[in-house]
Amino acid sequence: MTRRSVRRSAHALGVAAASAAAVLGLSSSALACAISDFKAEATCDGGKGDIVVTDTDASGTEATVTVFLKGDSGVETQVGEQQVKGSAEGVSVTFPEDWKPNSTYRIHIKADGSVDQDIDGGLTTPSSACTSEESTTPPTASKSPSPTGSAAPTPSASKSRSAAAGTSSNAPSPAAGDSDLAETGVSSNTGLIAGVAATLVVVGGGAVFLGMRRRGTRDDG
Repeated sequence: MTRRSVRRSAHALGVAAASAAAVLGLSSSALACAISDFKAEATCDGGKGDIVVTDTDASGTEATVTVFLKGDSGVETQVGEQQVKGSAEGVSVTFPEDWKPNSTYRIHIKADGSVDQDIDGGLTTPSSACTSEESTTPPTASKSPSPTGSAAPTPSASKSRSAAAGTSSNAPSPAAGDSDLAETGVSSNTGLIAGVAATLVVVGGGAVFLGMRRRGTRDDG
């Protein structure tokens, strides 16, 4: 083998090695965790709010997600912190948060050796708050009763009639003795008056008799 052949072989091996290194470098950079693999959104679960962060890092690098609420005066309040290991399909972590409309949140991502920054633009919540299904359901209209030929008596009227009927039927009737006493009382009074009248007639007759007798005696004398 000549020197020229050796040089050509070495050159070919060097080119192949460089190509392989470039391919591996591109592959590893494509699989590395990046801030663009993360996205955040404000969602509703019934009447409750949530902050959901999704990790689509295909390398599966473990990352720490921290959510902060930005106040009007610039003061931030930490909502929560969770660990996530992403996948190409996406892995989500949920932070329960009763968020207000048009609120701003800062989402910080930290993965060892690759990412330590906020999601670009942060998160701004929708202009409408979460509402429960019960409050959005309109009340059902009550069905009016169908007209009938005659109106049914109300319970109060029925009770009044029953009470009136019970009063009339339950009223005590006059005792039989009271009725007989009233009838006999009239007849007994009549007999008494008749007896007194007869006595007066006898007394009056006797007086007339005595008067006539005295008168006759005077006439004879």
